[in-house]
Order: sequence, then C-alpha cells, then structure tokens
Amino acid sequence: MSAEPKQILKAAGISKTFGKSRVLKSVDFDIFPGEVHALIGENGAGKSTLLKILFGLYSMDSGEGALYIDGKSVSFESPRDAIDYGIAMIHQEPLVFKDLNIIENFFIGYINEKVVNWRSLEKTAAALANDIGLNAPLKQKMERLSVAEQQLVEIGAALVSNARIIFMDEPTASLTPNEVENLLGMIKRLKGEGRSIVYISHRLGEIKAIADRITVMRDGAVVGTHPNSDLSHDNMIRLMLGHELTLTRKNKQINKKAEPYFRAEAIGIPGIFDNVSFSVGKGEILGIAGLMGSGRTEVARALFGVTPVKRGRLLINGVPVKINSPNEAVRHGIVLLPEDRQALSLFLKQTIAFNATFLVPDRISDRGGWINRGREEALTEEGCGRLRTKYAGAQQYVEELSGGNQQKIGIAKLIATNPEILILDEPTRGIDIGAKEEVYKIIERLSEEGKCIIMISSETAEILALSDKVMVMYEGRPAAMIPGEELNEVNILSAAHDLAV
Repeated sequence: MSAEPKQILKAAGISKTFGKSRVLKSVDFDIFPGEVHALIGENGAGKSTLLKILFGLYSMDSGEGALYIDGKSVSFESPRDAIDYGIAMIHQEPLVFKDLNIIENFFIGYINEKVVNWRSLEKTAAALANDIGLNAPLKQKMERLSVAEQQLVEIGAALVSNARIIFMDEPTASLTPNEVENLLGMIKRLKGEGRSIVYISHRLGEIKAIADRITVMRDGAVVGTHPNSDLSHDNMIRLMLGHELTLTRKNKQINKKAEPYFRAEAIGIPGIFDNVSFSVGKGEILGIAGLMGSGRTEVARALFGVTPVKRGRLLINGVPVKINSPNEAVRHGIVLLPEDRQALSLFLKQTIAFNATFLVPDRISDRGGWINRGREEALTEEGCGRLRTKYAGAQQYVEELSGGNQQKIGIAKLIATNPEILILDEPTRGIDIGAKEEVYKIIERLSEEGKCIIMISSETAEILALSDKVMVMYEGRPAAMIPGEELNEVNILSAAHDLAV
C-alpha cells in the first residue's frame, strides 16, 4: 500500500488585519505535488490576500499562523524568499517592468551572469512566447502592450522560473477565448510535470475544467475544501454566497421608446477604427461586443477624448460637439470607466474618500475652498453604499481593497459627477458572480434614471442580459448593429467573427 503524498505547502491558522478590518480569519490551506487547487469566493473573501501572504508580499498577523514547505516551518520576509523556495506568482493586475521589453521581462529575475547571451535568450523567449500564445514582437516595450499581452508575459516569466508552485490570481481576466484555452492546456502540462498550481478565478467553468480540489472562502474564512467532482456549478455559488443566487433580468424588457440623445456619425481614427455610427437614447443601454483587438476600447477612448476622433462627428441632443480631451467630455456629461482600473481609473496609494470624490471638488469644499472632511466622507458613503462596497472606512487606502471593490470605487467616482452619458469598458472585469449582480442592478438603475449607457463587455451573457441593442465590432469597424428583439448568442458571435448574421 503506497503512502499518502505529502503536502508541498501547508498554511495553518493564517490571519490578517488591515486597520480595524480582519480580512483573514485563521485560514488553513494546503497543496500537494502535481495538483491544481482552486480558490474561489466573492470579492473581499480574502483569496488574493492569502496568496500575497504565501508569496511574501504581506506578512501574517504576528503570533497567528504558520507556513510549511515540504514539512519544514518557513517564514517569508519578501517575495524573494518565496521565489527561493520555488514559488512564483501571476498577479490579477500584471506586475511588469513597463519600460523594458518582453525578453527582459521574461528573464529579469533569473539572470545571474555578468555577461548576458541575448541571442540565446531571444531564441528561448521566442519558443516560450509561442508556447503561451503571445504574438507581440519580442523587443516591444511592455508599455505598448495590451493588458492581456502583459498578462501573458507575466505567465511566461513564471514559467522561466521553473517554479514548483505557481500562484495564478485571475490569470484569464483579460485573455481572449483562444488565449484562455492555451493557458488551461498549459496548466494541464505543468501539472503533468509535477508542478502545483493554486488557481483563483471567478469563471467557474475554468475551475471545473482544471481543478483537482476546490477551497471556498467567504468573509475571510474557509467554508470548506472539496474534490472537484463533489461540487456542481450551483453548489459552488451557494457556498460562495451562503445563499442561492437570484439572477436578474432573465427576461430583458427592451427599451424601444428612447429618442437618440448621443450620436456618432461615421467617426474614425485612421489606422485604428473607421466608419463607426450609432445612437443611444436616455434610458437606453447600447452594448458593444467583439473580440479583443476589434476596436471596442479604442472607440470608448475616442468618445471620451483620450484619443479624439479625426473623422465624422459626435452630437449630443442634436448639437454637434467637439471632444478633444477627457475634461471636455466631462463638461459635456460624459464619463468613462476604463478597462484597466489600476492604471487608468484609480489612485491606489490614496484613500477611498479621495478616489470617490476627486472629480467633484465643489461638492466637498467649503466656501474658502478647503476640503470639508465631513462632506467628503458623506459623499463617499453615499456612492460606495449604493454599490455595497466592502471597506473598513473612508480613509482606508484603495490598494488594500480586493479587485472587485476597487472596481466599485471607480464606478462610485463616476456616479458622483451625475453624468448623462456613461461609457463602461468591462465594468465587471475581475468581479465575482455575486458582485456582478450588484453592478448589473446599478447599471439598470442608472438606465431607469434616464442615463445613456454604452457598455463594452467580453462576456456575451452580460451583453445579452443588459443591452437594448448591440453594436458588434470586427477589426476596427462595425460588423453589425443588432436590435434587441434579434439579440442572441449566435448573432453576436457570428458578427464578431465576421460571419453572416
């Protein structure tokens, strides 16, 4: 009779407190060699915090908990300690050196020689890029890559380390379906090599496809650890939420009465997108679908004046407008929630109160122009409360929040301006299934209040659930404008792949 395999990593009684908020409560967690162990739970459940402690980014609360590698008690003072023990981490938001190129990012932590053989490294990098499905030029600087491409580079760097244990925190959040398929195949190969993977994802289909065991967390504690085969999709949701999920808007009531308020007429930017036309009325939700790289985000940035349109024209309530900067967009009542919240939406080192209110200084200042902390905190509580944001207090730093709660702060910031037109680029990216429903309700309520909403999403189910009509983009141009009564998955995907609708 063979002996039971020993845990390669074991965490016992791990706790963590930020200020007055206890985010981990005596958590036990382990992983075996050659295992994919999934970690699931709502945003704010403590998943990412646990991995950051196991990787040495955060310290556990003093005197509480212990960490073991191969049965030996260890203590990590920094990620360098974790790396020395064969642990690598792929972060939810890519942590890369943006002023360096792809090759340099692949190998920067693992080059000890004084003289580097760049030709050899480039050859190895080319093979690695092919393996992970990265098609960008290897000497391209990271700052010029998309979030998805940066994520693939971070995955490649983890593989270069030849780590025994790889933590993956939402690694597919920015990837295309083909890239996701490649990554899941890669994980299966790594498992076959005896490597261990800890995998966080809100996409439960991915969890079912690759996990051996599943640990469910809720409110900073472990609810339970189960073999994958013991949990159905509905079981996972019930354990994550502590109750059955009630889906919203199963039968979408199409808004057919909305008069055009915001119009784009054959707008374009040479070499980026061209001949984009649409209209959206007050109380109407226009969905924009399409594959990554189809031009969806570029259109959103143009509408907000980040990269102003060069052709065609924009009209608000029938009046032509020029939007050459985000400041001009905001003055016209247009706001944008960017796809990359950490780089473009939030000041991570600032407080929640600052982030939720900095666009409306007039609402939080007294007559002398000084910030009134009472007003600031009241406005913060109002906006964040609508989104059921989990946080310890208005003066807590945004970087301490989970990804989903950071996203909610970004939305609260926009709502504070009382805009007429909201452009939401992947509004639920990185948000768990329970928080998604809350964001859907906010979007619905905003449309009921008469706001014009343009929503970009890579999730077809999300587009179908919320949109009154959908514009599908393909290679920088509109492939179809699908009215609400004709919306279905087949029509959207056919247009996104330039097939007949």
